[in-house]
Order: sequence, then structure tokens, then C-alpha cells
Amino acid sequence: MKYLIVIEKSETGFSAYSPDLPGCVSTGSTVEEAERNMHDAIEFHIEGLRAEGFEVPVPTSHSSYVEIAA
Repeated sequence: MKYLIVIEKSETGFSAYSPDLPGCVSTGSTVEEAERNMHDAIEFHIEGLRAEGFEVPVPTSHSSYVEIAA
């Protein structure tokens, strides 16, 4: 499965989350590190959902950029 992740600049580096997996978050000092850490966090989150007998959410989020005249 492919989950959308959002990576945002923070005061100390970068934070990441997935809109399709509430509560699943991660951080990193670089964008690349935040992305790697989020990959691991998603795997761990899904393992936990399965272990507790919960359904794994199907990815439904999409993203796009909208260009406007500045």
C-alpha cells in the first residue's frame, strides 16, 4: 500500500504525518530522515493495528499543488 505523508518544517528539523493514519507521526533532522522515520513509523503502526485486531485503513488521501499568480 502507498500512504501519503506530509512533511513540514519545524523549529528543530522536520515533522511528518499521514492523513490516513491518525496518530502516526515522526520527525527527523532532514526531509530524508523524516521520510525514512515515517516509513518505519507506518510499518510499526500497521503492525500494532493488526496485533490489536483493528482494520488497517485503506489509503484515500491525495495531494496536488495549485498554482496561482502571486
